[in-house]
Amino acid sequence: MANSLPILHPPVSRRTEILAGVSTFLATMYIIVVNPAILSQAGLPFGGVLTATVLLSFFCSLMMGLYARNPIVVAPGMGMNAFFTFTAVKGMGISPEVALGAVFWAGILFLLLSVFNIRSAIVRAIPHPLRYAVSAGIGLFITLIGFENAHFIVANPATLVSIARLTDPIILTFVFGLLLTSVLVVRNVPGGIIIGIVLTTLAAWPVGRFWGDASAVNFGQKTLVNYQGLFAAPDFSLLGKLDLWGALSWSLWPVIFAFAFTDLFDSLSTFVGVAEAGDLQDEDGNPRNMNRSLLTDAVATTLAGVLGTSPGTAYIESAVGIAQGGRTGLTAIVAGCCFLPFLFLSPVLSVIPAIATAPALVLVGAFMMKPITRISWSQLDDALPAFLALVLIPFSYSITQGLIWGFLSWTLIKVAVGKSSEVSAGLWIVDLFCVLALVSSD
Repeated sequence: MANSLPILHPPVSRRTEILAGVSTFLATMYIIVVNPAILSQAGLPFGGVLTATVLLSFFCSLMMGLYARNPIVVAPGMGMNAFFTFTAVKGMGISPEVALGAVFWAGILFLLLSVFNIRSAIVRAIPHPLRYAVSAGIGLFITLIGFENAHFIVANPATLVSIARLTDPIILTFVFGLLLTSVLVVRNVPGGIIIGIVLTTLAAWPVGRFWGDASAVNFGQKTLVNYQGLFAAPDFSLLGKLDLWGALSWSLWPVIFAFAFTDLFDSLSTFVGVAEAGDLQDEDGNPRNMNRSLLTDAVATTLAGVLGTSPGTAYIESAVGIAQGGRTGLTAIVAGCCFLPFLFLSPVLSVIPAIATAPALVLVGAFMMKPITRISWSQLDDALPAFLALVLIPFSYSITQGLIWGFLSWTLIKVAVGKSSEVSAGLWIVDLFCVLALVSSD
């Protein structure tokens, strides 16, 4: 029964699933341009990485929808592309081809963990208070990303972060989009999130043309909404360019483990958090179709090395489509299919600015806060580890760090207060993975 694919209740309409898939794509499409922008700094060709990003997102989101039947998009993970570029290639001085080989072997390690259901056992070992906290923490993380994309929250040397000037046309446009999308969502307007993205894009068109200047936040371009052409041919130059044997050097095993463990905890926390927020759970309270979802994530990492990009993983922005009503694999299928045309139409992405999708990301945070009401805040040995997981996800800008410290603090506190019986054997294994993840990331 654990691998059965349950029928959803209540039923959802195909129209709702399609709208949810489009919403998810609009919230994740930035990766098509951002991923090659980061990996090109490692010496990989921009066009080759863009093609690899599109292909990986298409095939693995399709697999998530058809095989795992979950409404979750899979694409190259943010954070892991930065690790690939700045730690593996620039920091350690290894070639991009060898780094791609390390990605491939990290994927093979994932596949082994998935085939033997080790990853599923890890998910089942996560205490329920931590599950609730991770869901809310991911919501806060997504909200922070939305505010950052809109440049509403900016760096401040005195206070670490602060709010931007509210008189800035970009900020005013974002606030307009946020309030408008909020009203559409509250009034249950069908496709409200998509409508909000479209109307915010239209509202952003005058910026740099009739008022304001977006040069400081839009890569030197004065205007915020830009049309840069229609067609660009795909670049398959990175296909199969990984160095498999060079990546197996003893000195590179820490890189492989860092890829593996970071992706492990990112995907686990995403599945757990999204499942809690969207009520996508099986009869045992675990994320629905977990084994198949984790296997899909493992395939994404392995395929990433072959195609020429950093590891693929489940995307937390999938919560945007779930908030729109997506509950089945059709949402992931639609989102995945939306990626494919951009093998040829990548310049069109410049039309929708980041501030147009930012309101949707901010609102998703509110949708994902509900599970924390199920945490017993008066039971401090449960509440404190949950709180650490909740706040460290956005504060450290890392889902992995929030989950790791939530696990370790849960175990240490329970043992210290004489409740070691509440630490399952599976959780002790998880703690070992946590320590290995911390060591391999140093």
